[in-house]
Amino acid sequence: MSLKELDPELAGVLQKELERQRNTVELIASENFVPEEILLVMGSVPTNKYAEGYPGRRYYGGNQYIDEIERLAIERAKQLFGAEHANVQPLSGCPANLAAYAAFLEPGDKILGMSLASGGHLSHGYKMSITGKYYRGIAYDVDPETETLDYDAILEQARREKPRMIVCGASAYPRIIDFKAFKEIADDVGAYLMADIAHIAGLVAAGLHPSPVPYCDVVTTTTHKTLKGPRSGLIMCKQEHAKKIDRAVFPMLQGGPHEHTIAAKALCFKLAMRPEFKEYQAQVVKNAKAMAEVFLDHGYRLVTGGTDNHLLLVDVAQKGIGGKQAQDALEEVGITVNKNMIPFDKRKPVDPSGIRIGTPAITTRGMKEDAAARIAELVVKVLENVDDASVKERVAGEVRELLEEYPLYPGLSYA
Repeated sequence: MSLKELDPELAGVLQKELERQRNTVELIASENFVPEEILLVMGSVPTNKYAEGYPGRRYYGGNQYIDEIERLAIERAKQLFGAEHANVQPLSGCPANLAAYAAFLEPGDKILGMSLASGGHLSHGYKMSITGKYYRGIAYDVDPETETLDYDAILEQARREKPRMIVCGASAYPRIIDFKAFKEIADDVGAYLMADIAHIAGLVAAGLHPSPVPYCDVVTTTTHKTLKGPRSGLIMCKQEHAKKIDRAVFPMLQGGPHEHTIAAKALCFKLAMRPEFKEYQAQVVKNAKAMAEVFLDHGYRLVTGGTDNHLLLVDVAQKGIGGKQAQDALEEVGITVNKNMIPFDKRKPVDPSGIRIGTPAITTRGMKEDAAARIAELVVKVLENVDDASVKERVAGEVRELLEEYPLYPGLSYA
């Protein structure tokens, strides 16, 4: 029996979501499209198996082949990133971060992480996150003039605050992060150093961004975003920290791992070691730079003045509109971005001053600089005519025309 026959209501909604993805220019920097093979593995038989524990040390029987799957994922993650130890069981990025904190810290210890407005993440000790309730989150900001990381200022703050852990890495920072400089700061104050590379993991794996692995006590990441894998997490660390990391993931924070997702991660890591992956990551960066040039040519202010990676932050408040208004207007024409705070934002997070734009998903569809620049021109046209229905209708037509050149999952159907 087909899914359509078994549950036509669910099949219909899945088909609508498939069509939405096909007919949308996806510019949300944290989103991507996985290969169809990863979709297939995500729906495979390991979903039936409980596997509490680790390979060779399970609490249930019947895990001999599950152990093989997980060992594949572990060894490939270590090879891909040059890590001494990898734990592939975290369910996603926030659980990975929480496990890393739990491994090294006691409740109430200080975490020094990047502020939300400067590009950090909720899970870096922000007060609304459980990480900010269990631990004392202190935030460092970027330099007010350059909007880039000021390592001397961070060192001074670390010396004042004496955090137990320093977190580097961001969810909305368009420049290269100097992990060696962070290591020197952490050593100066006797703090553990953690890097969250959820956004740039694909660039790191491809050698297009410096790796934190040689410098950090622990590195966390998601496996979607630039890595193009399933929605999940990964923790890497020095061998000396392996036991405490593994114990923090299980049994401290999680029960049975999702081995079907771990199988998909194993495939993701294998694909990321292919030459085509490095070519893809290089194109992601080229496309981001091409888009940045268009916005600058039209007089838009970009946070830090441009980008070194897969994303850019556009200050739309400078043009008299809010981030939410910009996001909504673009969604009307089939372009998805997300509203985003910019450094020292005077507006509220629900309607901030900026929008965040990323190129991983459009690059996965095969787009290169010319298409990326064309999309940026369409974004500008909408932002400068947010209340003009006729302009938005014309742009929507151009979006549909463009996407016909770059089909997504052509053989897939739920209908």
